Amino acid sequence: MTHSKRYTALIAAAAATALMAACGQSDNETTGQQIDRSTESVQSATNEASTNVQEAARDLQAEASQAGATIGEGANDMAITAKVQAALAADGALSAMDIEVDTEAGRVELIGSAPDEGARDRATSLVTAIEGVVSVENRLTVEKSS
Repeated sequence: MTHSKRYTALIAAAAATALMAACGQSDNETTGQQIDRSTESVQSATNEASTNVQEAARDLQAEASQAGATIGEGANDMAITAKVQAALAADGALSAMDIEVDTEAGRVELIGSAPDEGARDRATSLVTAIEGVVSVENRLTVEKSS
């Protein structure tokens, strides 16, 4: 049930309860007094519902903001991954095809193989120089010569 339907149902239930309570009052109370009391009950329920709607709106706004931040972070990670792959492909000794690049929140992980220790170290240097990279975990293994 959506928030607006839930609050409408809450208001209707409060109004019905107030009217039923008014009908069950003693004969000493006038119809006008019963209506006044019912109106106060409905206003109270309306105020509570309004507060609930405002809280729900704040919650939705916070969720939307968080979702936007998550999407923005994901797009940034994709851009970093593309830059890392381009930098690795541009290096003559490193093959971007042999290296898997995973990026999460600016943290880059390199998995695969490098032809020698110098190329492995150069991969870390290349990635560290890319804007937006927070850290590099170099898990490249050095290929053994045959």
